[in-house]
Amino acid sequence: MAKTHLDYKAQAIKRRNRYATITAVLGLFFVCFSYYFYQIFFTANVETKGQPTYVLIRRGQPYKAVLDSINATGVIVDRLSFAFVAKLMKYDRLVKPGRYELKDGYTNRQLVSDLRAGRQSPLKLTFQNIRLREDLAKKLSTAIDSRPHQFDSLLSSPSYTRSLGFDTTTILSMFIPNTYELYWNTSADNLMHRMKKEYEKFWTPARDAKAKALGLNRQQVSTLASIVEAEQQQHADERPRVAGVYLNRLKRGMLLQADPTVVYANRDFTIKRVLNVHLAKDSPYNTYKYKGLPPGPINLPSIASIDAVLNPEQHNYLYFCAKEDFSGYHAFATNEAAHLVNARRYQAALNRMAIMK
Repeated sequence: MAKTHLDYKAQAIKRRNRYATITAVLGLFFVCFSYYFYQIFFTANVETKGQPTYVLIRRGQPYKAVLDSINATGVIVDRLSFAFVAKLMKYDRLVKPGRYELKDGYTNRQLVSDLRAGRQSPLKLTFQNIRLREDLAKKLSTAIDSRPHQFDSLLSSPSYTRSLGFDTTTILSMFIPNTYELYWNTSADNLMHRMKKEYEKFWTPARDAKAKALGLNRQQVSTLASIVEAEQQQHADERPRVAGVYLNRLKRGMLLQADPTVVYANRDFTIKRVLNVHLAKDSPYNTYKYKGLPPGPINLPSIASIDAVLNPEQHNYLYFCAKEDFSGYHAFATNEAAHLVNARRYQAALNRMAIMK
């Protein structure tokens, strides 16, 4: 039976309705997908609750391990969406080592963009109160992605230290105690050269001129400053006077007789009072046995101590010992007889304290 005009019209309406339904469904799907796409890319997905949070990504760390490290911080709200966005943005091909801050309120897109671009968060390196090369190596390795042995091998290499203008005993004087900003993925070699640059910046023409006037080079100034610092740790205002004593002794060709060098020579930093058994130690660092300055610094002297040597107090003192009031200051003398009087006063004070205990 032939289809009538009404039948064709009905079929056309059905087709239009079907197309309209499909279009509506596709439109709804597009809207939903767009909303989801917007949500996973542009909605905050990092919640640190006000606590600074960082992730460390090591050189050669696999992509999956990187995701695990980020998730382990516990600040990613929706881990699935983060992984999805990271994959869409091809982060798996662009992993860069470093220390990155996971900032509160960051979206997936912002975080992945920082990670992809290697936009690290710098850290601050501060070192002080360091005596031995191995202690310095450990300290430096805690700040960057390097191991202590990597630094120790550089610090103990004659050819490497020579390339920086030092030897294996004076190399510690290259490290001026301060606070330095650097990136976690800095290599051990790059950090060494950074410290050399900071060292050259520290030694201004004015400081060099003062060292020359004293008849000392930079490394000798640092070595003497390390002794001054060890002698007077409490009161920086007394360091120029202490420096003056040692400079006077050097000028007269006298033994420095600095107790901290004996402690260093014995490598026993628990020593509170230097005894004859300690003085017997045969070491170039024992200034009771050998004239002049020791081969290198016995610690990393502070800027205040270096400047105390460069700006010593002008006086005739040749001796000093701790004051009997235990204030941390010293009694100074121009001759041995006066020094022995001061020393006996201090010894008597120690004996009185021992009896009271």
